Amino acid sequence: MQAEVQHVHVSNVDEAVEQPSQAQAAQRVYSQFEKPTGLGGRVAGWSMAHRRSNRERNAWAVSLLELQPTDRVLEIGFGPGLAIALMSEVVTGGHVVGIDHSEMMLQQATKRNASAIGQGRVQLLLASASELPAGHDQYDKCLIVNVFHCWEKPDEVLRRVQWQMNPGGKIVIAFQPSVQGPTGEDTLKAGHTMLERLKAAGFSQAHLEIKSMEPDSVACAVGMKEG
Repeated sequence: MQAEVQHVHVSNVDEAVEQPSQAQAAQRVYSQFEKPTGLGGRVAGWSMAHRRSNRERNAWAVSLLELQPTDRVLEIGFGPGLAIALMSEVVTGGHVVGIDHSEMMLQQATKRNASAIGQGRVQLLLASASELPAGHDQYDKCLIVNVFHCWEKPDEVLRRVQWQMNPGGKIVIAFQPSVQGPTGEDTLKAGHTMLERLKAAGFSQAHLEIKSMEPDSVACAVGMKEG
């Protein structure tokens, strides 16, 4: 009896191997932007600091906070410290606190904001979103840029932020899709999700702001803590 032999084209084998490899490579790249580490993290941090869309997105999100010189501000997930630098230029008589779970980002942000840190106007901490600095009525403003979608328990984090903010405090959550081929619908959907979670956490006057940008629009969910 002759055994049946199944022939597999080499090109098909190559495709079968290539597809998982591409997916794995994409995931490795994405993880470096979520929590930069090592050499890849250093490159990711440099990219985040110099990419035009990142700088424009951060500047717009900061403008929505309507910062005052004496504000006490919290940024969750400060990355390479772009927004921290922008906020410290305005908050000259207050205090800016930032937390991030990446040692690489802490190093880069510390270097970028060395002067303000030395003057005691900026404090950067290595911590995750679930490890917010303790204290009730500590902050007037809170900024969250492109990290909200990475949190395991976003509702808990937002409730903690709301508890820590002063009456009349303002929060801005910004999101710009990083997936390939994003659409305006992706941005809008993410924006409405952030908006509903802000409301659920107790923030009032919650509304959505959209800014047209490349490669895709940015959504900012804005909320207030009533007095």
